[in-house]
Amino acid sequence: MQDTVEPDAAMREVLQTGTQKRAWQHGQQVLIVAAALLSCASVLAQVSHGGVAEALAPPAVPAVSTQPSDTGTTPVPYRVNGDAIDAPLTATPGDAARGRAIVANRRVGLCLLCHAGPIPEERFQGNLAPNLAGSGSRASTGQLRLRLVDARRINPDSIMPAYYRTEGLALVPPALRGKPILDAQQIEDVVAYLHTLERP
Repeated sequence: MQDTVEPDAAMREVLQTGTQKRAWQHGQQVLIVAAALLSCASVLAQVSHGGVAEALAPPAVPAVSTQPSDTGTTPVPYRVNGDAIDAPLTATPGDAARGRAIVANRRVGLCLLCHAGPIPEERFQGNLAPNLAGSGSRASTGQLRLRLVDARRINPDSIMPAYYRTEGLALVPPALRGKPILDAQQIEDVVAYLHTLERP
């Protein structure tokens, strides 16, 4: 009969880190499968309601630029104050209508892959992350801004991508290194939209 050996602090840390890494890798795999299932479900729903031609047609994309706005692709400096970035990233105020279009667009923001929100025309919304409804009452504009810029500053285990931070990221293709997912004006537009969502 062997005695059970209690792992020391260093071994517990290694075990915990390995478990977190496996959980993170599993989470990434779940997101990939979820995206594939959403695409398949969308096609099947369209086939059942409108026929094969409509289902296989490219999806309509709202009038949202997939290119950075005139603020350029180089991120402007920002200052984190606690759990927020209080100062806007641009001199031009965010536009809530453009922000809503970015959130709804599955090629630009991809927000609805993980989040659900009050965008009824978009079927197959996510449930991996908090519902966007009520965002404006749960967080200040500065807090919303930081969550978009770099959600891992708030939660290091977040699966939400850094939409604006460009340094210290892994597995970024060479052509995209140093370029944010959303530019400064797009971040401000999404912040403006999320701030309007006061009711849960």
